[in-house]
Amino acid sequence: MQRISEIDVFGLERPSLSEEDRKKLRREKMQQEKEEGYQKLADLCYLGEYDRAKQLANKHYNWGYEIVYGIVAERID
Repeated sequence: MQRISEIDVFGLERPSLSEEDRKKLRREKMQQEKEEGYQKLADLCYLGEYDRAKQLANKHYNWGYEIVYGIVAERID
């Protein structure tokens, strides 16, 4: 174990990501949010909370879903 005085706090930085890696991480995060959003909307519809599901879908427009007759559907623009 090192002593505190021996640790170079400026040398322990995370390696910076390339622009391509950042884009990939953003896409993965957006896809995960979309999948989780779908599950939340489907659960609300299953419980009969259609109005709440519509509100949530409208609030999170970037998920790309809408509620049609109590069913989660992909939003067509």
